[in-house]
Amino acid sequence: MSTIPDDLSYTKEHEWVAGLDDGLTVTVGITAYAAEALGDVVFVQLPEVGTTVEAGDSIGEVESTKSVSEIYAPVGGEVVEVNQAVVDKPDLVNSEPYGEGWMFRVRLEGDPEDLLSAEEYTALTSGDN
Repeated sequence: MSTIPDDLSYTKEHEWVAGLDDGLTVTVGITAYAAEALGDVVFVQLPEVGTTVEAGDSIGEVESTKSVSEIYAPVGGEVVEVNQAVVDKPDLVNSEPYGEGWMFRVRLEGDPEDLLSAEEYTALTSGDN
């Protein structure tokens, strides 16, 4: 299993959030744990720029050779950017889930809730297979 970066926040649905300390806009992706469980990612559907989302909304999909999984919004706000590179080259989700494989950026509205620390996420995933 991959190392879980300490500087990110996580969801129980295996998304990560970067930039909470910076304030207004955060970057969102899926974790290496999720990417490994999915297998080879072959298609990514992301939300449209300008879409308003609430935390917990299903806003996209990741399709692999094994299955299709939904992407959930870990925070509420407006989608301000999507990573076209992931749409064009979905295997970035597998090769660089915490780097070039990011999914989208959201301008925050309100305080994020129910996010996990790296330690809490490690505990969550260590019990799963």
